[in-house]
Amino acid sequence: MTSTASTGPIRSFVALGDSFTEGMSDLLPGGTYRGWADLLAARLAALEPDFHYANLAVRGKLIGQIVQDQTAPAAAMGADLVTLVGGLNDVLRPNCDTRRVCALLEEAVGRLAPSAGTLVLMRSPGRKGPVLERYRPRMELLFDFIDELAERHGALVVDLYASEALSDPRLWADDRLHLTDEGHLRVAEAVWQRLGLPSEADWNAPLPPSEPPSWAARRAADARFARTHLLPWIGRRLTGRSTGDGRTCKRPELAPLACGDTP
Repeated sequence: MTSTASTGPIRSFVALGDSFTEGMSDLLPGGTYRGWADLLAARLAALEPDFHYANLAVRGKLIGQIVQDQTAPAAAMGADLVTLVGGLNDVLRPNCDTRRVCALLEEAVGRLAPSAGTLVLMRSPGRKGPVLERYRPRMELLFDFIDELAERHGALVVDLYASEALSDPRLWADDRLHLTDEGHLRVAEAVWQRLGLPSEADWNAPLPPSEPPSWAARRAADARFARTHLLPWIGRRLTGRSTGDGRTCKRPELAPLACGDTP
């Protein structure tokens, strides 16, 4: 795994991206999503009394939309810590132009790096299974480019893609696209350690062995997944709709964390 890096005090944090950074599927009782970025913000706030946090991520956003809607506001904030995770929604589309995705990611990093105290990029995790194998070449091309961008711009990379633990289907929600609450906890710990902060857990520890589900249970899960998640996803693709249409980000301004914001 990537070594840690020492950074100065982090008094402000802005997160950019899509559903992964918005926090799906780490669902709270009130129906909102928490996720790794909120968890990380709460831990950073415990270190700095004047800590401020913004989360501009919106589910379903493509890298072009992230560049257009999120990078300028984030750059203007001049935060001590900026995280950018995007591009996988593009990669999962059948007619993805990976070179264009990389070019847009480069544009985003070029806008963010000059004003960010520390810029963090990610090699995103992948759920073990046929979907990952189908899109692996595209993903690895994207992640190799992220490594190049980080080296050029002095950014940090959190390598979640290499994690065996985070590829375990038990850390993924029923939609097979988003992490569970335990998965988000592990990502928050991975970023925390990459920032050079003292480890509190082994985020990459393997899950305990378990009996594999029966053939019947797997087929029932597949049918439920197709009915609840896959068919609606196909419907949105065919009609040009997105889960993020009409949605705004949950924390558009750098602001202190209220008591109710602390997980």
